[in-house]
Amino acid sequence: MNASFPIRKECPPGACVCDRDRLLENPQADLRVLRLTREEEKRLVERLECMATFDDLLRMQARMHELLGISLRVVPRAHEVRTVRGLDIELEERPGLCRKTRQAIPAAIRRCLERNPDIVYAILNAHDLFGRP
Repeated sequence: MNASFPIRKECPPGACVCDRDRLLENPQADLRVLRLTREEEKRLVERLECMATFDDLLRMQARMHELLGISLRVVPRAHEVRTVRGLDIELEERPGLCRKTRQAIPAAIRRCLERNPDIVYAILNAHDLFGRP
């Protein structure tokens, strides 16, 4: 299947489990995630690291879902949160999402949150003591 936009180059054999080929073979597949080329991934990581507010985080989550079909969750863990490591930053598993991308996006968000504790407080405030988002 040929995409009408530049797509991410395939990873070396055995280096990734993204199922890129299976995704390309399916004519009904959502190929938006393949728009995230290595160069675009670098730009995305830079933008994630530069977020300054909780609203920026929410906007980035919405844009990533809209443009790439990537669902991102940033929530406090069930136990007490003492540091940024107490937050769960998860990307939904989906075909075409490279292993390195699955690591780079949460790492960029953690770096941003370490520099901006106000965002962490806003995340905690958005999830009250009873676990309701």
